[in-house]
Amino acid sequence: MSFWTLPLGILKLALSKAPRASEDKVLGKSYLIIKEFEGLRLTAYRCSANVPTIGYGHTKGVKMSDVITIDEANAFFAEDIKWVEDTIAKTVKVPVNTNQYEAIASLIYNVGGGAWIHSTILRKLNKGDYKGAANEFKRWNKAGGKVIKGLTRRRKAEAALFRKAV
Repeated sequence: MSFWTLPLGILKLALSKAPRASEDKVLGKSYLIIKEFEGLRLTAYRCSANVPTIGYGHTKGVKMSDVITIDEANAFFAEDIKWVEDTIAKTVKVPVNTNQYEAIASLIYNVGGGAWIHSTILRKLNKGDYKGAANEFKRWNKAGGKVIKGLTRRRKAEAALFRKAV
């Protein structure tokens, strides 16, 4: 079940409990893009990379027997967004607009800080090659060495957001 197919009552509750834009640097679009592509699962599952996952793509310390509440899912999300922000602050050395920031946040949230730090996207971005960086998103569409349709869609959406003027 994706974020967008949750029953309306649960969706409203999840959004009402979500961190507000004023609480961090990641603004509306990235919350939506991250939550849409991650989906909300209150019971642990194995993601396409075979990693135990829960909530909105949270993996730290997750056991397959875990079950959480929406409040816990939102708390994990807020934690995860914080390390994403820290990663962006430490690694991005050029100015980025809001849409670029949000696209980068979504990518990092999904692939992790280690992959981001060694990525061609970051290298090109920090050289001021914004177009080249945008073209690199599509390369991050695999899990376990296999192309994943959902990751292909996600990277296309992130690249489009990255290219979009504010």
